[in-house]
Parts: sequence; C-alpha cells; structure tokens
Amino acid sequence: MSYDSELIRTYTERGYVHQITSDLGLDQRATEQVIPAYIGFDCTADSLHVGSLVQIMMLRVLQRTGHKPIVLMGGGTTKVGDPSGKDAARPLLSDQDIENNKQGIRQVFEKYLTFGDGPTDAIMVDNAEWLDNLAYIRFLRDFGPHFSINRMLGMESVKLRLDREQPLSFLEFNYAILQAYDFMELRRRYGCVLQMGGSDQWGNIVTGIDLTRRVDSQEVFGLTSPLITTASGAKMGKTADGAIWLNADRLSPFQFWQFWRNTEDADVERFLSLFTELPMDEVRRLGTLEGAEINEAKIILANEATTLCHGADAAGDAMQTAQQTFADGGVGDGLPQISLSAEDADGLGMIAALVKVGFANSNGEARRLIRGGGARLNDVAINDEDHVMQDADFGDGRAKISAGKKRHALIVIS
Repeated sequence: MSYDSELIRTYTERGYVHQITSDLGLDQRATEQVIPAYIGFDCTADSLHVGSLVQIMMLRVLQRTGHKPIVLMGGGTTKVGDPSGKDAARPLLSDQDIENNKQGIRQVFEKYLTFGDGPTDAIMVDNAEWLDNLAYIRFLRDFGPHFSINRMLGMESVKLRLDREQPLSFLEFNYAILQAYDFMELRRRYGCVLQMGGSDQWGNIVTGIDLTRRVDSQEVFGLTSPLITTASGAKMGKTADGAIWLNADRLSPFQFWQFWRNTEDADVERFLSLFTELPMDEVRRLGTLEGAEINEAKIILANEATTLCHGADAAGDAMQTAQQTFADGGVGDGLPQISLSAEDADGLGMIAALVKVGFANSNGEARRLIRGGGARLNDVAINDEDHVMQDADFGDGRAKISAGKKRHALIVIS
C-alpha cells in the first residue's frame, strides 16, 4: 500500500511497522499537521540498551520527517512495573534511584533528538507529574468504569503470567490503566495523537486509545514495531557479555562498534534499514553482498550505528582499534581496559584476570573458558588454570586478555 505522508512511508519502507490502529487515518493526519507522538521509557536503569534502539530511531525518524517527539519518562510507572514480557515483578526502586536513572537515560536521547521549544523540537516529560498526585478514590470513580476486567485479563502481558501460573500482583495489574491515562493526559497537555511502542505494548496502547475516545471523544492512534530478534533467534541487544548499553560509561564505543561488526550475515540488510540513515537503495545494495564482501557492509553498519550513538570520532577510533587488534594482530588503544596498581598486578592469576575484565562472571566460568581453549594472554593461548601473570606480560605497562576471537581487553598498570 502507498502512503501520502513521508512519516508513514518511511516507517513502512524501513521495517518499523508491526501494527497500526488506522494506517490511512494516521497517514492523512500526518499530511495535514505536525504529529506529536510519544514513546514511554521506564527508569529501570541508568541507560537504555540496544533493545530500545528501534523506538529511539522511530522518534528520530518522526522528527526528521517534520513531526514532534515526546519522550515520556516513567518516573511514575516505574514505581508500579510493567509486567509485559516479564515472568516476575520488577524490583521496586527508590525515588532517588529513579531520578538518577532518568538523568542517565536523558543522555541517550540528547544524541538522537533535538530538544527545544520549536514546533518539531523534542520534549521530555515525566509521568510522575500527574500520576504521583492522583487521588485514588476519585481516579477509580472517574476512570474505573471505562476498564473491563474481562478485557484486561485477555491482554498478552496478563494472560502470559496467568497461563504460566506465575504471580501477578495487583500493583502490576494497574500498569495498563496508568499507561492508558498517560496517553489521555499527553493529548490534553501537548496535543499528542500517536503512541508508539514495541509489539508487546499493543494491548496497553489500544486501551489508551479507547479511554481517550470514551472520556474526551478524541481520535488518537497507535503504532507498534516488530520484536527484533537476530537471524539465529536471539533477543536483540543481549550477548554473552550482557546488555549492549547506549551510554559510554556502561559500554565503550569500541564494544558497541564491535557488536554491530559481528552482526550475522542474514541480518545486515535489516539492521542497516532499522539502525542507520543510509538511503534504502544503498541498504538494499549492501544487503546483496556475499562472502568476504559482506564484511564491508558490516563495517559500514558498525560505523553508521556508532556515529549516531557516540559520534563520528568515536566510530573512527573504534574502527582503527579493530584494525589494530584483529587485522594487524596488535593492541588497539581503544580496547576496554581496567587499571591495576603494580602491587595488585603482581602475581595476578589468569582466572582472576578473566573475571576482572568481565569475560567470566565467576572463577568457575573462567576455569571452563581456559579448559575450552578460549583464554589468551597477549594472543598466546593459556591452558593452565593456575597460570600466574609475570612482569614480562605487561610490556609497556599493559597486558591483553582475550576470550575467543572477538572479546579483548587490556589490564593496565597505573
């Protein structure tokens, strides 16, 4: 189907759309006015990770096509916890933890969006502004009649817990109601007419659309993106080393670059479409490359994605580090590193070194890595679990620790 608005054309062409409540209605609205649209992000950590990058890119596309992004921080809903996709309740955080996390998350969005007071400038708001002061009885009286328990029990996030006979607290059960109220409140305050989110948010989004129609007699829209998994079926953004964070203090630009460089061949075209701004003709051309040539497409993907997140200089440094480390067999200056005093480095065992640089979560895991032949010190395989590092291993004051062919880090004597 062809669309008139650049917004919906771009979303569909690049693969961002899973479901839309009224594609033609939203398309027409996007040709007639600036569309204020929001995505909500709960403050459960002080950074977002690659699993949220599709939604971030959707807000960026929204702004680039002449519309207004609203980044909704869940200062209020984080205190409840979204049960979507979870087998157990999220840990409850203090107000200070939530505030600290919010500040960290803001740093992510400042890289992707332009904030300000203009008609298409992004704004960041916190739903604690209206949720924290709700009067419970009055809220139930005014909005409770518009929610059907029967319908809420059929929502995927609720149904999944119940089918697995896993506990779902009344606190979590309220999440969908609060998210629906958010949508209505954002329409009232900022003229928001579109909520976007991952496919697991469809039920919550539709509930907000229905509440806005019932209470305010206003038409609003919902759009979800598909769940992004790799060609091998792994969840996007999760690796053996943990989450691929978007803040440099949680994950170095080199590690971020390397994540994209290691993309599976079958995912290259799709990831170029979703996570870069290359023209689609170029995306499709790169997606047809095979054999050794596909590695050039992966480098382009890594450079483009890293430039958006960390800047062109960081992307260039990461590529140079990769060249020094992998192609030239050297030690790239941009590798992740930890600093140790000469006293702490003296007699450091290989097992402890693997744990310190994050390549193993425990001594047992480090032992298994060594037994499997995956541990290296300065590119030399270490097969002895009791191996102790020597002064000679710290040439020019640093030693290179490797796990397999793709994970490298430096221990530097400070």
